[in-house]
Amino acid sequence: MRKFNWLVFVLLLATLHAWCQPISMLKSFGGVRFERDTLILSARQVSDLLYDYPEAYDEFKVARTNNTVGTLLGFTGGVLVGLPVGTALAGGQPEWGLAAGGAALILASIPFNRAFNKRAGHALELYNGSLKASHRWRAQMQWHGTGAVLRITF
Repeated sequence: MRKFNWLVFVLLLATLHAWCQPISMLKSFGGVRFERDTLILSARQVSDLLYDYPEAYDEFKVARTNNTVGTLLGFTGGVLVGLPVGTALAGGQPEWGLAAGGAALILASIPFNRAFNKRAGHALELYNGSLKASHRWRAQMQWHGTGAVLRITF
């Protein structure tokens, strides 16, 4: 019974420790990715985590809207560029006006993607700042051989 109580206590502290971790936004080749500790999060998961912080949540909602518009413009532009190129490679008569329109859509998607990066970064700054202000303690689990050490710093 005593081991069970310690197990519940350690799991509770580990959950609190994971809850207090900041979220970081890392730029990658295809866009950005969100990480919390070593866990990779989707934009929807980040949105769910920010729900309890209204300012950060509202900012991230606008960022996701920008991301959706930018993604749709970029994808549509890519299809419109790809169709004439594929037709030309197959030996047909390509419609280069479609490629020009697709290039314009791709260029139009760039400001939306930049706005997403800016607003998402600001939302995460708000969230991480509120974590630092409200949680002044830190719990660390360290594994040593066959044992574990729980270190709580204030």
